[in-house]
Amino acid sequence: MAPIADPHFVERVRASFARQHAMHLIQATLPVVEQGRTEIHLPHWQGVEQQHGFVHGGVVGMIADSAAGYAAMTTVPANASVLTVEFKMNLMAPADGEKLIARGEVVRAGRTLIVTQAQVFAVKDGKETLCALMQQTIMVMHGKGEK
Repeated sequence: MAPIADPHFVERVRASFARQHAMHLIQATLPVVEQGRTEIHLPHWQGVEQQHGFVHGGVVGMIADSAAGYAAMTTVPANASVLTVEFKMNLMAPADGEKLIARGEVVRAGRTLIVTQAQVFAVKDGKETLCALMQQTIMVMHGKGEK
């Protein structure tokens, strides 16, 4: 992994997550922030379900996008922000469990573009089942902070 661009990346990522109202809306949390890696946890509750009782694919996409995006954010300088420009997601199994865990990871960090991936697991009775796999491209916006 490259040298740490911002020694305060954990605090910066957590502050950004706290400002992301969509994550609060769906009751997601960010328990893991490491260089090049984050995790978002989501409890399974009625407000995120689709008609079959599984967590909706759009919600699965939300947590995958944010987990991988925040993994990318851990690698950029303090005066930069990140923005998703593309992702491709495969839904591989129903998002059925007590909670979901989205694990985002940096695959390659460039100056302008960062390639990431996320795996989303449904946790049921302590067993993790891979339910989604995402690959993402992130744009680094140098000199542009968040609102």
